[in-house]
Amino acid sequence: MRSLAVFPRPTEPAELAAMVHLDDVVRVFGRGDGQVRALDGVTLSMARGSFTAIMGPSGSGKSTLLQLAAGLDRPTQGSVRLGELELNGLNERALARLRRERIGFVFQSFNLLGALTAEQNVALPARLAGRRLPRSVVRDVLERVGLDERRGHRPAQLSGGQQQRVAIARALSIDPKVMLFDEPTSALDPELVGEVLQVIRDLAREGWTMVIVTHEIRFAQQVAEQVLFIDGGVVAESGPPEQVLTAPTLPRTRQFLQRILDPI
Repeated sequence: MRSLAVFPRPTEPAELAAMVHLDDVVRVFGRGDGQVRALDGVTLSMARGSFTAIMGPSGSGKSTLLQLAAGLDRPTQGSVRLGELELNGLNERALARLRRERIGFVFQSFNLLGALTAEQNVALPARLAGRRLPRSVVRDVLERVGLDERRGHRPAQLSGGQQQRVAIARALSIDPKVMLFDEPTSALDPELVGEVLQVIRDLAREGWTMVIVTHEIRFAQQVAEQVLFIDGGVVAESGPPEQVLTAPTLPRTRQFLQRILDPI
């Protein structure tokens, strides 16, 4: 069931196979001696309906890449495209509308308002945009993340896993063109990680275009079609999970994966 569209969308040319495309993207923070190149000439594509897992050490540029793909940040050099849209040419107002109507972004933190119920938190972005989200849509997305019976509860009455599932439902409510997840389980207690990953796994089976920054190796092995290993602001390795996660070619990739699988 994918018929959640609420707002009209521009028609996209069928020949554009990539939903997310970065071309020679550089992102520099700071100046002079304090300058940091978070991304250094990254070119990559995520196809429509694909599931891409992005992995790498802390500070490698993973979240920066995701924020650029979402129009939350702008590249210092290079171009970013979502479908047929070149994001570099959009002003801040157009980027805000793009994020409201076409991009579902799930952050590490849940970003829920404590005074609002789960239903109200899901409907809030549309209300802030001056639109009214049909209650049927709100209830549908909460049911899809297993929270239909908790829709009247406030965040303080929900576990961390349930709060993150509300955040996923909020992202789904606009029927986005692409779903972006920035380490969605990193703030959860270990026993709650599985329930959030199961929701993401179920969505992946429905054919959404999805990109996730994660350290969950076994999840990426089971669900992702493509794994990107980011190191030092560049794509060090890319390919199917059985290649990157079980037979990486670079020593640094092997060392990183081993640290995750066998933490000290």
